[in-house]
Amino acid sequence: MDKRFAKLLLKYAENTTESGRKNVEQQLWRRFGAHKAVFVMDMSGFSRLTQKYGIVHYLSMVHRMQLVTQPIIEQHDGQVVKFEADNCFAAFENPHNAVRAAVALNIAFSSMNIFTPDELDIRVSIGIDDGDVLMIGGPDYFGNPVNGASKLGEDIAAPGEILITNHAFQQIPTETGIKGKPVNFLISGIELNALSILY
Repeated sequence: MDKRFAKLLLKYAENTTESGRKNVEQQLWRRFGAHKAVFVMDMSGFSRLTQKYGIVHYLSMVHRMQLVTQPIIEQHDGQVVKFEADNCFAAFENPHNAVRAAVALNIAFSSMNIFTPDELDIRVSIGIDDGDVLMIGGPDYFGNPVNGASKLGEDIAAPGEILITNHAFQQIPTETGIKGKPVNFLISGIELNALSILY
């Protein structure tokens, strides 16, 4: 973790007044805050494939996923924040670029899967949100958009599906022609309104 970020977090915890904590929080947002489209991609079938073929088999798939994912995200003006297990966390300047990258990745994996046996096919689910995040060294990022994109990409989206929050979808200019089918979910008592991208 970034040393400056960690130092401010400690300062926040040591503050005994609400105004003091608020001041530290403002410092954190000034120094590390950014507005980003957050992209979270999850490979499908980890437990099943690992149980059936072993961890080496699955790690080889994770490695191929990373080799394909990084350049496609960068081609769409995105930044890979981190690869974690079978997930990719990325940030884009806007949701339009995030959706374009998501569609390109699904097309790339589908094309690759034509040439591999079923047990080596890579299928992914993707979640996208938009808003203010704390971007810190490590690298890592935190904030409500990270939580929203993670819920959509890791917990809800089916293989090959791209889910985007209503808020993020509204940031995409209508002239792009990107369309989505509204879907609603209830998770931990919280209603999550999103769209499934049509492509």
